Amino acid sequence: MGSVFYVVLLFLSSFVLVDRPTVVAAVTTGRKLSALVQEQPLVLKYHNGALLKGNITVNLIWYGDFTPVQRSIIVDFIHSLNSRRATPPSVASWWKTTEMYKGGSSNLVVGKQVFRQGYSLGKVLKTSHLMALAGGNGNGLRTINVVLTAKDVAFDGFCMNRCGTHGVKRSLKGKAREAYIWVGNSETQCPGQCAWPFHQPMYGPQTPPLVAPNGDVGIDGMVINLATLLAGTVTNPFNNGYFQGPATAPLEAVSACTGTFGSGSYPGYPGKVLVDKASGASYNAHGDNGRKFLLPAMWDPKSSTCKTLV
Repeated sequence: MGSVFYVVLLFLSSFVLVDRPTVVAAVTTGRKLSALVQEQPLVLKYHNGALLKGNITVNLIWYGDFTPVQRSIIVDFIHSLNSRRATPPSVASWWKTTEMYKGGSSNLVVGKQVFRQGYSLGKVLKTSHLMALAGGNGNGLRTINVVLTAKDVAFDGFCMNRCGTHGVKRSLKGKAREAYIWVGNSETQCPGQCAWPFHQPMYGPQTPPLVAPNGDVGIDGMVINLATLLAGTVTNPFNNGYFQGPATAPLEAVSACTGTFGSGSYPGYPGKVLVDKASGASYNAHGDNGRKFLLPAMWDPKSSTCKTLV
């Protein structure tokens, strides 16, 4: 995502890590600047792998300092995914597109929350630290462990080629598999890359940013990246679900539609979205507790297009 005359694409790569007792497969998601090229037809092929369907518990591991308000924004977003209470267009109607992927609906509920405010692993984390934080909090295929790192925590590859990661952790016996996600708060490190369009782009013409719907550039940016990774996790959890391109660099349900938030979008312009008259904040989805969110487009298997809410 970015500004006029260039496009920021989600950069995804797959890699396998062997860490003594654990084998980990991961898909990495970031936002990388790339020259504008002619687009190929957008078709996410189903590769006959298992998807995450049914009731899924989302455990939240908070690493570093987050305020209660910041935590409530993320929690409200996850609650909103399957809520029927919000006014259309809603977060739930956005998430409902995942039902069109084989296997039916994925009902996400917030499970336990783990608070690691003391920076016990330091403020510079590596993938091995992510495995330590995400492991042991779930119940196999019925769980997604989400690690959220605070704005003063650096993570391997953060801002350079990724804004977040999703993957699966397997036990040594290969029986228990736990999906995990990592998303970092980019407020002070790279908001022009990982929190666009709520901040001026890192490169290119400096078009005015949108006003973040919850008044927090870093957290509202995290919501965009978390939404992208949750959709990728349920539709391509083991790198053999729905994606376009090579398995080593797949475009997934939302990352295939990067930079699109409303109708009429083009590189550098997120598209037509709604604006709150009182605050001037931009959004395209209503959530629980009166929340508003800006969510990226998701690929619709029925129409083979990137579907927006407005």
